[in-house]
Amino acid sequence: MSGPRVVIADDQAFVRIGFRMILKSGGIDVVGEAADGAGAVTAVRDLQPDVVLMDIRMPGMDGLEACRRIVREPGACRVLMLTTFDLDRYVYEALAAGASGFLLKDVTPEHLVAAVQLIETGDALLAPSITRRLVERFASGAPASAPAVHRDLTALTPREREVLALVGSGRSNSEIAAHLTLSEATVKTHVARIFAKLELRDRAQAVVLAYETGLVTPGA
Repeated sequence: MSGPRVVIADDQAFVRIGFRMILKSGGIDVVGEAADGAGAVTAVRDLQPDVVLMDIRMPGMDGLEACRRIVREPGACRVLMLTTFDLDRYVYEALAAGASGFLLKDVTPEHLVAAVQLIETGDALLAPSITRRLVERFASGAPASAPAVHRDLTALTPREREVLALVGSGRSNSEIAAHLTLSEATVKTHVARIFAKLELRDRAQAVVLAYETGLVTPGA
């Protein structure tokens, strides 16, 4: 099975070159590059990649707006946001825009390759330091500029609500299985049903949903 096909979007040429070299060394095919958000949207439409590495701060159309446009497309690819700035509002807005992951640019080469491979399979990834800041952010409410995610949780069974709460708290399937004394296969089935019922793309959306609906609260 071939590896994921990637487009790199960053306004700095040396950053694109560095990411391209790292990904190629990890067996990942970089099929295109873009220097701004508009170019990223065009590249995705033309090249149909599996994953876009997207810088948040770019001239003209920024990475957040480009992400919003990309995920609205039928059969949308995954978007992995990268930034130099560990700022709360960017974390939440990137996830609300539809990003499947968020990493700082000082990520190690090994972690970057692993992140692209993980997201391409449909999972979501957040840097641990960013996950903590995201949780803290919800203690005082989400930024007013970020759109809310609304879903009817009454569609879920009590067990599915329990699993969603644990997903929202950042636990992996194996950790959820241990916590609930279930097999990991059973947890995967619950997660798949939750995603189907609530029309969630991945775990990043599940985290946003769990906090916005009050299913998970900071410090709980």
